[in-house]
Amino acid sequence: MTSIAVLGNGRVGGNLAAALTRAGHEVTVVDREPGAAAAAARTAEVVINATPGAGSLERLAALREELRGTILIDVSNATVDGPDGLPGDLIYPGSSLAEQLQDALPETHVVKTLNTMLFPVMTAPATLTQPPTAFLSGDDPQAKQTVRELLTDLGWHNEWITDLGGIRTARATEAAILFVPHVIRSSGFTPFAISIAR
Repeated sequence: MTSIAVLGNGRVGGNLAAALTRAGHEVTVVDREPGAAAAAARTAEVVINATPGAGSLERLAALREELRGTILIDVSNATVDGPDGLPGDLIYPGSSLAEQLQDALPETHVVKTLNTMLFPVMTAPATLTQPPTAFLSGDDPQAKQTVRELLTDLGWHNEWITDLGGIRTARATEAAILFVPHVIRSSGFTPFAISIAR
């Protein structure tokens, strides 16, 4: 059992929290109540950033002391919304939210994952017609191993998980968000994910 704090109680955070609780972990969901994020981060072994990506850096940088030595799983994408409310341009072109978080939180182990799919797939990957891919980006091998084990608890088969390397590789997976609005306009909100076919 892992002590997990989920920052963000929207569809993404709620979905992850429910699935991880069912898997036997001790999960706390944090809303915007003052002090709640700091209190949860201080005691959790793993913190999941499921806050809107545009405000994630400012919110998490304020928790630098509380997140010291913690694994921070970043599932958000930092984009500017287009006119129809779907993701538009990247906020950190040539970089990534994950890299910005790692720079701001040097004593935290940031791991990027689950950001290349619509949120229902995060906790039910086997419901797609073909295996999706969950990517891992992060500088700490042990942190990535812990995240891999949590992904397994969410239904991800080990062979569906691809370790891309260091945190800098997150800029590639975050750029995949640029596919999303076009796919949604073409096919609707049917769950989908980026998959590497071999």
